[in-house]
Amino acid sequence: MIRSLAVVGTGLIGTSVALAAARRGVTVHLLDASASAVRTAELLGAGTARPPEEPVDLAVLAVPPSKVADVLSEQQARGLARSYTDVASVKAGPERDVLARAPRPTHFVGGHPLAGRERSGPLAARPDLFQDRVWVLTPSRLTSKPAFDRALDLIGLCGGVPTVMQSGAHDETVALTSHAPHLMASLVAARLGGRSPVSALLVGQGFRDATRIARGEARLWTDIIETNAAEVAGVLTALQTDLAELLTAVQDLSVRDPRNRARSRRNLTGLLERGIAALEALPAPLTADTAHVDVTITARPGELARLLDTAAGYGAGADTVAAPVAPHGGDGPLVIRFELAAAEAETLAEKLAAAGWDVVHEDDVRDETGPALVGAPG
Repeated sequence: MIRSLAVVGTGLIGTSVALAAARRGVTVHLLDASASAVRTAELLGAGTARPPEEPVDLAVLAVPPSKVADVLSEQQARGLARSYTDVASVKAGPERDVLARAPRPTHFVGGHPLAGRERSGPLAARPDLFQDRVWVLTPSRLTSKPAFDRALDLIGLCGGVPTVMQSGAHDETVALTSHAPHLMASLVAARLGGRSPVSALLVGQGFRDATRIARGEARLWTDIIETNAAEVAGVLTALQTDLAELLTAVQDLSVRDPRNRARSRRNLTGLLERGIAALEALPAPLTADTAHVDVTITARPGELARLLDTAAGYGAGADTVAAPVAPHGGDGPLVIRFELAAAEAETLAEKLAAAGWDVVHEDDVRDETGPALVGAPG
């Protein structure tokens, strides 16, 4: 159990960790080279800006990937904590540096919560930022069980969903799922620069959704991309091949060449369909526990729309609805299943029942496909 925590770096992630832990009764000490950042975090209620008088249970290093090993070495030399973890989004390079330079690498386990916002700094922090979000741990060959267990305790305090990966596999994955998308969003957003003011009037929600992440702090993202450069280069090379194919198809369509038009349409449609298929194959977001609410309705026209309108008023959008169970022979009642977090499901069941719907609430149905803690130090 973590009773005391130190957070080194009071930006968005570090302050969010501190807020979550402080709300669970943990004594949190805040450290940052920026006096204004650490003071802001303290005023938010994230902890105290005073260093601890004795080693805390765990120190969280919320610093850029390239700084992890140096900060760890510095804080281990001063005896800040019994165990250490970090929250950087690149793991293999920092792990190599830690093994080569840190005084006590056995006391460290790499970590990466897959949560964030387009805004940065302590004022953007939220205590629920990590709720039901995957939090990766990447123990090295030297990571001790106490260090690993304390990092697990931290994830529990923050409401995250722990999973364990090797650092190299982690970096290969996030190059595709996080780092390359950020660069693509930045490239598209940058195309808007220099356009006439009237162009801004035509920026719709699609553009804003696709480029939202490009607001991330530029120097931090430069550090992230540099630290994971080889993996990101691999993804960009593959995208370059896809983009060349796409460009050929669009150019053919632009000149309306009948000889290539049918082929180019097929290529363009195929690319779009592959994207749709990949997104539809993604699993539902991982949660610590889920539940379902079954509502029986008549199969008459308009009844389903009425139910969905009612449920939407209680925060259950259409994206929480599993495929309905069709009545036998097309007649009789229809069962609509809502799948959502257990606490939200309980509230939805109560509200729908009070509104007169025929409701069955199955409580605490745990996600059997959630991440297993494989590879943990024994």
